[in-house]
Amino acid sequence: MRAPSRLLLWGAVALYLAFIFVLSSIAHPPELPNGSDKRLHAVLYAGLGMLLARALAGGLTRTVTRGMVVTTTVLSGLYGVSDEIHQIFVPPRQVEVLDVVADTIGGALGAIALYAWGIIQRRSWPSRTS
Repeated sequence: MRAPSRLLLWGAVALYLAFIFVLSSIAHPPELPNGSDKRLHAVLYAGLGMLLARALAGGLTRTVTRGMVVTTTVLSGLYGVSDEIHQIFVPPRQVEVLDVVADTIGGALGAIALYAWGIIQRRSWPSRTS
């Protein structure tokens, strides 16, 4: 099976970033029960983390390294910061530091999931050279 092109991998990341930007542009998002906002941030950014880790690795079947997990976590957190800055210009939205924390944790969890999947796959499919 042929590896996906870099354009496809990074294009998916760009589209997902645009999706988050559009969601952040909604002036009056629906009210969520107490605390659900942070869970939603984490879930949304877990998706970003998976896409970023996949793009950094060069495809879903490629190994995600610990360094890629760290890079994905940092990039997710930075985009979370930019998302909160964007919300300054979307009245009546507010900047919340805990949103950035949830974004960063979500991005890390998405990347860790792919890292763990790689470990599981390597253990499940022993090398055919032995």
